[in-house]
Amino acid sequence: MDDTFPRLVALFRRVFEDDALVISAATTAADLRAWDSVMHITLLMECEDAFGIEFPPGDVAGLKNVGALVAVIDRLRR
Repeated sequence: MDDTFPRLVALFRRVFEDDALVISAATTAADLRAWDSVMHITLLMECEDAFGIEFPPGDVAGLKNVGALVAVIDRLRR
């Protein structure tokens, strides 16, 4: 969906408490120093709340980057 990525950018900025945070579809956890395992769970929970979805465990286990996260969110929102 067209609004997923911009909404996700806003969500990342809120979760990471950084209004200047810049992410792209290629952004990975390794690119953000604060993106550890606890932050990952927090991020996924915030995504579920913000987008009204529930991630099946298999969908989040193999997420490689933000672009993959967008694809899963879009699929679950349909």
